[in-house]
Amino acid sequence: MNELLSLLVDSSFWVAVLRIATPLIFGTLGVLLCERAGVLNLGIEGIMVAGAFIGWLTVHSGAGLWGGVLAAAFVGGLLGALHALLVVRLPLSQHVAGLGITLFATSLSYFAYRVLFPKVDSPPKIEAFSEMSWLPIPVLAEQTPLTLLAVLLVPAIWYVLYRTPLGLALRAVGESPHAVEAQGIDVVRLRSGPVIAGSALMGVAGSFLTLAAFNSFFFNMVNGRGWICVALVVFASWRPGKALIGALLFAFFDAAQLRLQQAGGGLLPYQLYLMLPYVLSIVALVLVARKAAYPQALMKPYVKGTR
Repeated sequence: MNELLSLLVDSSFWVAVLRIATPLIFGTLGVLLCERAGVLNLGIEGIMVAGAFIGWLTVHSGAGLWGGVLAAAFVGGLLGALHALLVVRLPLSQHVAGLGITLFATSLSYFAYRVLFPKVDSPPKIEAFSEMSWLPIPVLAEQTPLTLLAVLLVPAIWYVLYRTPLGLALRAVGESPHAVEAQGIDVVRLRSGPVIAGSALMGVAGSFLTLAAFNSFFFNMVNGRGWICVALVVFASWRPGKALIGALLFAFFDAAQLRLQQAGGGLLPYQLYLMLPYVLSIVALVLVARKAAYPQALMKPYVKGTR
């Protein structure tokens, strides 16, 4: 108990929480945009891998750090466009198409790395984003600009979803695409846009790992974060503000297990500590998801002119 209380007053612990939460915030907002439009995007894991690789490769090739972020967003958007083509225009199974994109993007990224760096024993390093020491807020001052961008995106996306005609149309197409069609709006285009934009955010989530959290690319660095983002959207009831809270909650558990593992002195197997954030997140998800109001047209294929 004393160890836990000491964590709550330790500023370095909260710095770690916000750093761990950053890719989850980007990824969760990306999934939220897709699902608000009625599209499940299980390609997030592969899109994050591709974003991490392309962002790192772009900077390694001589471009700036923000150039790497933009490249990751562009590749994420391309993969999102592919997903939209498969599940919105054709309309194929959203589960199968998403998993296919995850396998495709992950395998292609690893293959490209092996081709470009065939004789490298350790991943080449780049100069990553530096901390924002000029900020007066202590916890934020030890973060990178990508963390600030992730936090600012939460109210921005909330405003678009709940205070603009575009957001109203987007939410409507996730509830009843045929009602949107009756208003003369192109449902395919309206659904495809959020999928592409959300996938671009997933790509940025992956780029954070190579351009801010670490300074190189290595296999399995995404490590299931994409699947966590899918679960966090359900926890958040498809609302941006609660998505931020969910990402911070998971990051809190994850950062706490690292500190508790160090304080435990090896008395318990380390696997038990690794389980802690996932077990507690599952409990929180079960408690919240039972009352979650999900988009009514989520995962339901849309074919123009049918009911």
